[in-house]
Amino acid sequence: MEQCRHVAIIMDGNGRWAKAQGKPRSAGHLAGSENVRTIAIAASELGIEYLTLYAFSTENWKRSKDEVGYLMKLPAVFFDKYMKELIERGFRIRIIGELDALPADTRAVMEKAERDSAMNTKLSLNIAMNYGSQREIALAASAFAKDVLAGKAAPDIEPEDFEKYLMTNEFPPVDLLIRTSGEQRISNYLLWQIAYAELEFVPEAWPEFTPEVLKRCLDEYYHRDRRFGGVKP
Repeated sequence: MEQCRHVAIIMDGNGRWAKAQGKPRSAGHLAGSENVRTIAIAASELGIEYLTLYAFSTENWKRSKDEVGYLMKLPAVFFDKYMKELIERGFRIRIIGELDALPADTRAVMEKAERDSAMNTKLSLNIAMNYGSQREIALAASAFAKDVLAGKAAPDIEPEDFEKYLMTNEFPPVDLLIRTSGEQRISNYLLWQIAYAELEFVPEAWPEFTPEVLKRCLDEYYHRDRRFGGVKP
C-alpha cells in the first residue's frame, strides 16, 4: 500500500458531544478547535503531509446567529494560542473556501496565519472555511469558461487540467476521508478530490477523536487494496 499523504476530516459532533455532557454547544466547538492542534501534531508524526479539516461549510450559515458568531471568533482564539508552536513545528496553514463572505476580523486572522507560515514545508494544515464542494466546482467551471472565451484555454479539457481551477490545486488527491460522530455522509466536502479516497466513518465525536483513533483509521487504510478501477494480477 502506498503512503497515505493526504487525509481529510469532517469534524462532526462537537455540539452533540457538548450536549451529552450538559454543556452548551459552544463548549463543544471550543474543545473541537483545541483538538485540531492535537490531531495535526499526530498526523505529522504519522507521516501525513496534508491534513484538510472541514471547519465551516457554506451550509453552516443556517445555524443560529449566536452559534455562527462564536464559530467566527474561534480562528482568532486558536491561532493566538497555537500559531507560534505550529510555525515552530514547520506546519503551513492554508485556507480554502470563499473568504470574502467571512467577517473582516475572521478573514484577517486566517490570511495572516497563511502568510506567517508560508515558508514552512512540514505538514500542510488546510482549513476549509465557508467551503462547499459543489460551489467550488461551479466556480472552477466559471473560471475555465472565462479562460476559454479569453483564448487562454482550449475548450477540450482533461481532468488534471480542470483541477488547476480548484481551491485545492496545490494539494494531492485525498487518500483517506474520515468523518467523526457516526454520520455516514460526505456533506458536500471535497467531492472532486475524494474520487478514489478510502472512506472511514468513526463513532467518536470530533472532541474525542484521539491520535489513537487516527492511527486506527490509518491502519485500516493500509490494510485495504486500492485498485483505482483496475484489477491486480
